[in-house]
Amino acid sequence: MSRSAAVFVVDGGGAPENASPRPVTEVAVGILIDREGRYLLTSRPAGKAYAGYWEFPGGKLEAGESVEQALRRELQEEIGVTIGEAPVWRDSMVDYPHALVHLQFCKVTTWSGDLHMHEGQSYCWQRLPVSCEPVLPGTVPVLAWLAEEALAGDSQR
Repeated sequence: MSRSAAVFVVDGGGAPENASPRPVTEVAVGILIDREGRYLLTSRPAGKAYAGYWEFPGGKLEAGESVEQALRRELQEEIGVTIGEAPVWRDSMVDYPHALVHLQFCKVTTWSGDLHMHEGQSYCWQRLPVSCEPVLPGTVPVLAWLAEEALAGDSQR
């Protein structure tokens, strides 16, 4: 999948003008959608950047992993579920002060296992608009995309 052309800059992210380019951190993100159409959001654990902010779960790709392989591993490690098929749905580049991140979002509608927050994070099932706060800045565009899809679906009925 090609990267999005636009880069979402957060909190003055980015390298100084004359600095060498920052490496891109590749991240797989799972948008778990339950049978009721709710989305799973998890809080970022203590000790991580933006601790306490709400996001869709996922994590960094390891060398040689596909997005789907990384997401499968990360969701098993972080929240204790084994996912079914999860192709990349959308992606975005987010420039945080601490990292330049390529987020690759996968919709997940099938999984097995019970949720268990292995990193001490909290979780909540949400409908749009979400009520948990604060939401991680890189999650905000995804919520807008999901809302657009919902509106498009409503207009086709």
